[in-house]
Amino acid sequence: MALLLVLALALLAPLLFPGSPWDMAGAPFSPPGEDGMLLGSDSLGRDVAAGIAYGARVSLMVGAVSTIVSILIGVALGALAGYLGGVVDDAVMRFTEFFQTIPSFVLAILLVAIFTPSITSIVAAIAIVSWPPVARVVRAEFLSLRGREFVQAAEVLGKRPLSIVLTDILPNALSPIIVLASLNTASAILLESSLSFLGLGDPNLMSWGFLIGSGRSVIRIAWWMSVFPGIAIFITVLALNLIGEGLSDAMNPRLRKRGAP
Repeated sequence: MALLLVLALALLAPLLFPGSPWDMAGAPFSPPGEDGMLLGSDSLGRDVAAGIAYGARVSLMVGAVSTIVSILIGVALGALAGYLGGVVDDAVMRFTEFFQTIPSFVLAILLVAIFTPSITSIVAAIAIVSWPPVARVVRAEFLSLRGREFVQAAEVLGKRPLSIVLTDILPNALSPIIVLASLNTASAILLESSLSFLGLGDPNLMSWGFLIGSGRSVIRIAWWMSVFPGIAIFITVLALNLIGEGLSDAMNPRLRKRGAP
């Protein structure tokens, strides 16, 4: 329910707040409820509620796109390693371990700083630091599935390896991938907010992290500038994590059997 409200807020932002979130809407530091602004205004008189609504569009878009890219990279490399095994498996895993030796947040900061902050560089950086866990999970699934009877039967029938991977093995490995996609989206939103908080967000787009960062120096006199965007991040990330845990429980065959009468 909470995630649906955030999605609705993001979709209806242009209707709820027709103007630009960067425009001055009232006096600076207006508390919530004054000057017709539900959540108050910031140091330049911009509507905090409008910033949160438009920031939802940015955060959800970055989370979704970076997750899709990281899933595609992770599934491709994990499937390659798990199905072929041997030297290919070793090479892919060493490549994966190289990325995992560097803290993901530090690597994301370096990548965005090198390629200059923009929505494209942020999405690319988050995708690059998010794919290794996906590759490991997919590899493990493929290693457990490639010896099954239905895979051996497909090989005996002369099906091509790519066809076996896409039509026989991958559909049976989708459950953990779907769960990871939900959890990765939450992590991507946190990463994007953290980058924007540090001043590495897209300067042309309003984001939750930017709102929190702009209010940190005046937290004592204008607490609403940081608190309300922080609540939006908390609710969204919590909702995505709960969805991920729910999907994990629903798709776990052991739990389903345990709960069956």
